[in-house]
Amino acid sequence: MNTENAVLIDDLVKRFGDFVAVDHISLAVGKGEIFGFLGPNGAGKSTTIRMLCGLLTPTSGRASVAGFDIATQPELIRQKIGYMSQKFSLYDDLTIEENIDFFSGIYGVPRQKRPQRKDYVLDMAGIRDRRNSLTRVLSGGWKQRLALGCAILHEPPVLFLDEPTSGVDPIARRSFWDLIYELSEAGRTVFVSTHYMDEAEYCHRLALMYKGRMIALGAPADLKSESGLPSMEEVFVHRIEEEDRKAA
Repeated sequence: MNTENAVLIDDLVKRFGDFVAVDHISLAVGKGEIFGFLGPNGAGKSTTIRMLCGLLTPTSGRASVAGFDIATQPELIRQKIGYMSQKFSLYDDLTIEENIDFFSGIYGVPRQKRPQRKDYVLDMAGIRDRRNSLTRVLSGGWKQRLALGCAILHEPPVLFLDEPTSGVDPIARRSFWDLIYELSEAGRTVFVSTHYMDEAEYCHRLALMYKGRMIALGAPADLKSESGLPSMEEVFVHRIEEEDRKAA
């Protein structure tokens, strides 16, 4: 993991009237790191990510993404990031290929590179043989893979994923995280929010968020050790139906 920082946050605050959505957060995220925001709904995860993406102006404090200031250089930041929101953001009434073509244009992918980037997304998402299908017919897991592919068409160095696997089945969630690891290994920084405890295990480091505040920060194993919680184990069961019939 590169020791340089892709994201720097210093005493960041966001208020909506009297409500404090983000309460004096400070942290640094290294290049190539998978950094997680873990917390319940309303903890301030999405608000923080939207500020880092240049979509919301902070009330006070400072932050930079890919070396650019979120308050004064939001347009430059948007050229350097990929963003997936909580809700599926592609167009259901377009085909898979049409969505990829559309977002290639939105993200300013050079025309000569678009066929290559389209092939990459189709292969990464595993939907090459369905490229002419309407996007609405895809399952939730496949839609999220397509949305991730579209978010990285312009090869951004920093990727923000706001609860990307919400409502997706566990197998599809694990497959999605395999893609996140591939992006991290290629040097991209991945900043991901989640309320799934098991997904927190996949992050290099994570921040625990509660009521707008960061209440803990560190590697998952260190946070578990400090809290006294047992480690999580993964169990694989084969031919469970066959074994049930034998037992009967």
